[in-house]
Amino acid sequence: MSHSALAETGRQIAEQVAAAHADEVDANARFPKESIEALRAEKMMGALIPSELGGLGASLDDVGEAITELGRHCASSAMVFAMHQIQVACLVRHGRSPFLRSFLRRVADEQLLLASATTEIGIGGNTRMSSCAVEPVADGFRLRKQAPVISYGQYADAVLVTARKSPDSASNDQVLVVCPSPDLVLSETSGWDTMGFRGTCSLGFLLEATGPMSHILDDPYADISARTMLPVSHIVWTSLWLGIAQGAETKARSYIQAEARKKAGTMPPGALRLAELHSMLQQLAESVRGLRRHYVEVADDEDETTSIGFAVQMNTLKVSASTLVVDIVGRAMLICGISGYRHDSQYSLARALRDAYGAALMVNNDRINNNNAQLLLVQRGH
Repeated sequence: MSHSALAETGRQIAEQVAAAHADEVDANARFPKESIEALRAEKMMGALIPSELGGLGASLDDVGEAITELGRHCASSAMVFAMHQIQVACLVRHGRSPFLRSFLRRVADEQLLLASATTEIGIGGNTRMSSCAVEPVADGFRLRKQAPVISYGQYADAVLVTARKSPDSASNDQVLVVCPSPDLVLSETSGWDTMGFRGTCSLGFLLEATGPMSHILDDPYADISARTMLPVSHIVWTSLWLGIAQGAETKARSYIQAEARKKAGTMPPGALRLAELHSMLQQLAESVRGLRRHYVEVADDEDETTSIGFAVQMNTLKVSASTLVVDIVGRAMLICGISGYRHDSQYSLARALRDAYGAALMVNNDRINNNNAQLLLVQRGH
C-alpha cells in the first residue's frame, strides 16, 4: 500500500468511524472497538510487517500519517493503533527466530493487537530497569510482573513484556518477551479514570505468563530500546499529537470563517490569532515529519541510532511536540471562545485539550530532560 493510500485509509476510518464514537469512548472511558475493528478490516495492524510475512510492507512514515489522521478525530483510537505499531516495529527488527517470524505472520494474518508492559511498580517510568525476571522452568520460562499500566491490556492478543534476563541478572540486563494471551493471565489491580486518553483503558495488572524460551526476542532490550522502541515511540506519539493539533486548528479556522461570513468585509477579532496558530502548527508538522523521515532513512544504521546525538534529537522531539500541542489547542480555544469551551458545541475543544495534556506525562518530560542533560554533558562538540 502506498504512502498516500495508507494515509487515505486512515483518514476514512478516522472520519467515518472514529469520529462517530469518539465522544462516547471519552465519556465512558471505553475501548474504541469500532475504530480497531475498522483498522483490522483494512489489514492495518500488519502495516509495518514486510509483505513476505503477509503484512502491508509500509514504512513508519506511512504509518505516522495514518496515526495523524486518526488523532485529528479520536486520540484514544490513534494511541491504541500507535502503541501497537511500536511493538510490531520491535518484532520486525529484533525478532529473527523462526517462532518470532511466524508470530509476525500471525499478527498480519489474524490482525492481532499487541500491547506493552515496560513499567513496573517500585521502579516507575524507568523502562530501562526491571525487578521481575524470566524464571527458567522445565519446559521454558515463568514470568510475574506488577505492571502499574498496560494500555488496553484486557483487549490485547499478546503483551510484550520487559524483564531481567534471569533471576541473577542486574536490573538493567533486560530482555523483551512475547506473551500471547493463551499463556497469559492479567489480574486487574487498578482502574483508569483519567482526564484524557480515556479510551486507552490503561489499567494496572498483575501479569503472569509462561512459555518457551523462543518467545524471547533475539537482541538485548538495551539495543531494542535504543534502536527501535524509544525512537519509534516518540515518532508515533508526536504524529498523534500533530493530529490533535491539526484537528484543533481546523475547528478554529472553521469558527473564524463562520464569523467572517456573518460580517462580510470585516476581519473577525480572532483572525490574527488564527494566523499565529497556523504558524505554530506548521512548525510542529515540519519537526514531526522531518525527524520521522530522518529515522526511516537511518533506522538500519546501528551506529547512528545508538549515538548520543540521535538520542538527544528524539528526546527533544518528544518534549517540544508535547509542549507545543498544548499551546496550539489552548490558542484554538481562545479563538473559538465560549464555543470552544462548551461540551455541546460543534467547536468544542475540551476533549482535545484534555488529551493534549497527557502528552507531557507519557514518559514524563522532566525525566526526558534529565536524560538529555546527562547525554549533553558527555557529548563531544561538533
